Formats: sequence, C-alpha cells, structure tokens
Amino acid sequence: MGKAFRVWPKKTKRLAGQVIAPAMVVTVVTQYHQPSPFSLGLDEVRAAYLRIYNIDIKKMGCISGDFNYELLDK
Repeated sequence: MGKAFRVWPKKTKRLAGQVIAPAMVVTVVTQYHQPSPFSLGLDEVRAAYLRIYNIDIKKMGCISGDFNYELLDK
C-alpha cells in the first residue's frame, strides 16, 4: 500500500493562462511506499490538480520544488 500526502504550492504562480495558489491543496495517495509524492515525477500530483482544479501543472512548467507536502498517515 502507498502513502497519503497533502500537497500545496509554495506561492502563487501564473502561467499559460492558469493560476495556482497556496490555498489549492490536494491529497495524493501514491501507489507504492514512497518517501515523497514526487518520487515518480509529477504524474500523481498532476492528475490530482487536473481532476480537482482543472489545472495542468506540467503545462505551467511546475517542478517538485514549487510545492510543499506533508505525510498524512504517520
């Protein structure tokens, strides 16, 4: 079983006609036991932002360093 993480942007970012802000929090459950939600790239986080906010963070040029995260299931 994987781990659950809460992920949110560090700051407001506007690019490609889209905006992400620190208030836009998503919960990501990884498929495997990983140390961070970015171990396999942005794919799982990107899917969550597309599903919830209809924002493509890959199209915006976001990297893992643009986000904060915390482990939920300690």
